[in-house]
Amino acid sequence: MKIQPASFYVNGRHYAAPERPVVVVCLDGSADEYLDAATSRGLMPNLLRLSVEGHRCMVRGALPSFTNVNNASIVTGVPPSVHGIGGNFFYDTSTGQEVMMNSARFLRAGTILAAAAKAGRRVAVVTAKEKLRDIFAHELDGIAFSSEKANAARPESHGIGDVEQLVGKPTPPIYSAEASLYVLEAGAALLRDRRADFLYLSTTDFIQHKFAPEASGALEFYAGVDACLGRLEDSGAVIGITADHGMNSKQRPDGSPNVLYLETMLEARFGAGFRVILPITDPYVVHHGALGSFAAVHVPSGLSIQDVGTWLMDLNGITEVHSRTSAASKLELPEDRIGDLAVLSARDVVLGRTPDYHDLKAIEGGLRSHGGRYEEMVPLVVSRPLRPDYLVKAAGDPRNFDVFDFTINGTL
Repeated sequence: MKIQPASFYVNGRHYAAPERPVVVVCLDGSADEYLDAATSRGLMPNLLRLSVEGHRCMVRGALPSFTNVNNASIVTGVPPSVHGIGGNFFYDTSTGQEVMMNSARFLRAGTILAAAAKAGRRVAVVTAKEKLRDIFAHELDGIAFSSEKANAARPESHGIGDVEQLVGKPTPPIYSAEASLYVLEAGAALLRDRRADFLYLSTTDFIQHKFAPEASGALEFYAGVDACLGRLEDSGAVIGITADHGMNSKQRPDGSPNVLYLETMLEARFGAGFRVILPITDPYVVHHGALGSFAAVHVPSGLSIQDVGTWLMDLNGITEVHSRTSAASKLELPEDRIGDLAVLSARDVVLGRTPDYHDLKAIEGGLRSHGGRYEEMVPLVVSRPLRPDYLVKAAGDPRNFDVFDFTINGTL
């Protein structure tokens, strides 16, 4: 594929102009343990080769460790404090409404994807979850569609209209392994047909919510991912792979969800008027039942925020409590879109509002979820060797939203 290189600049970073195709993959929910479990069993030979011939390390994601937050960070190359999306869901104090942040209108920074397209690259974005497409397509002159709604793609709105014909398969159900594999297969097909030379491919974490790393369902899925990586590599592309967050079991020994219902507990201790926001909330309730390891607490007027925070910090299962100022500084969150307190829980604990708010029957086969500190670290794999200065950077504190920088600027 002949590419006319043109560098570009966005959000304080300069991106070089590789003459080969660029593919960045976000394997949603892929804690390092998933890659290790499949690779050690010989199920991911392509990933193993990329890791040996290129580079593999651990990187720190954005907090809270949720999908919208980290995907927005990856496609902008900056933390939530800059791009403005600090969760899947937030309480807009200016309107008094709880709002889902799945729209580009919440973005406060341009995307690498739009900048690459303006520089002349043929950009394509394929996401499993339709909720992310609007963010990814922000000011993008290119292709953007989801596997969830592949059959709804139209040239005038998505930059493409024959997705099912392109992939050779019908639109998959969102609650399936196929929803993610379809994303990667579509990417390989776009490269094969020379419709794109700069791709961002973002999968869904249905499998990781459902299966532990060593489970046969997970191992089979990652074998399928590896086959797709091989087809992407066949295009001659330089490939960067990371994840938006990890995943952990959030259950008690008897298998029941290990939940702290913060709103109920706070009102029992301090009285009515609290509003607990769960930024994991999204349309995919079968994944997690709106239960994650991060919550924002809006404290009623007249109560001491410090006293409430101190009480929360003393609860078993709570690992961090930040004031609004601390959350903006230490967690790199947009100060006007977080609560009075930001609360993080232990590795095996999730945070809820009230027992009536959550439909635990929607969670099939036990609760695996994310959102806190224990799902923050994720893998980074780049298919080519790193330059010496990027080897130094990789040994420090790299972020998952450095993946475009590593893939484009950091490879030999």
